[in-house]
Amino acid sequence: MVWDELTDHLQVLYGAVAALAIVLVLTPAVGSAARHLRLVERPREGDRDRPTIPRLGGLAMFLGVLIPSLAFLPLGGDLRGVLLGAAVATTIGAIDDFRVLNWWQKLAGQLLAAAIPTWFGVYVHAFTFPVVGIHQVPAWVGVPVTVLGIVAVMNMVNFLDGLDGLAAGVCAISGFTFAVIELSLGRAGVAILAAIVCGACLGFLRHNFHPARVFMGDAGSLTIGYLLAVIAIQGVLKTAAAVALLFPTLVLLVPIFDTSFVLLHRIKYGRAPWSADANHLHHRFVRVGFGQRRAALALYAWCALLAGCALAVRFLPWHTHNQVHLGATLILAGLGLTALIATAWIVIVLEVVKQRHLQLFGLARHDDAPSDMPVIEAWRRRRAAEVKR
Repeated sequence: MVWDELTDHLQVLYGAVAALAIVLVLTPAVGSAARHLRLVERPREGDRDRPTIPRLGGLAMFLGVLIPSLAFLPLGGDLRGVLLGAAVATTIGAIDDFRVLNWWQKLAGQLLAAAIPTWFGVYVHAFTFPVVGIHQVPAWVGVPVTVLGIVAVMNMVNFLDGLDGLAAGVCAISGFTFAVIELSLGRAGVAILAAIVCGACLGFLRHNFHPARVFMGDAGSLTIGYLLAVIAIQGVLKTAAAVALLFPTLVLLVPIFDTSFVLLHRIKYGRAPWSADANHLHHRFVRVGFGQRRAALALYAWCALLAGCALAVRFLPWHTHNQVHLGATLILAGLGLTALIATAWIVIVLEVVKQRHLQLFGLARHDDAPSDMPVIEAWRRRRAAEVKR
């Protein structure tokens, strides 16, 4: 038993390291190929044009997931379905990177990718809820719910990929958290896959953190979102009722919150939910003066805090044999309160206060605020005029 557990731990580690190394090495080559194919973007940063940046980094990420999966995971039906679906997700994303697809074409490809693992038996067989317990569901209910859930997470990660290094960092934290939880529950296969996703994201982050040298594109964001959703379905959604919904919600709360925030904003102002805009959390962080690095680090910290809450729920013995342990309960309550305060701060600063009012009085940094903010621009011009005088 001890030897089996040690072997599982080593395979998790080996899978993560292999994925990290493969993506670290392949990403520059894929970036060079993308430049040759003229698949580049010229993002703007404030009033400055940044150099062209190649897309298609997601191809390196897919290979970084595929090769270690074939090496460290059993080639059973489940894995074949998962990897085939990932290949379809990567293909749809790469096509969209080459030539922009219509929203319905992209959605059709996502539905196809999400449906493939269900053909191999990877779908929600039961719903588990606190208090009411576990309830088995027929395939005609579990399969559509699984497909919609996978597509939702794919789009959440795709929406999150709007800032250098943001999606890769958040998904690395999520993959690590899933790997630790699944390994502790004795689900070695899911833990290895989660660790591989974490390693692939970390390897790509080396080339993608601001200033990015390559973008993952839809080929990367759709693939990583698909894999995280499948990991959640294979693992934590089959856990005990008390944590069945808590784990995936906490681990993926950053993309869930960002997507909900943006969709509600679009609906509020009468725009189509699938229309593009610059109202994501990361866009708002940059607009209020955080800059790309600080915005990404702030969202990393929020994601890590939420992941810490999920790990604490799993490992802290706060409740055993109908007895509540005060120390562990206080720690959990403290972590939960901190996460709640962080979430409230983000909402208040970005949506209510908007922080630009604080910048006017020197209470927040404004170094990287873009010039399309009239209030900040007016403040800068007044300061510049005072200096000249």
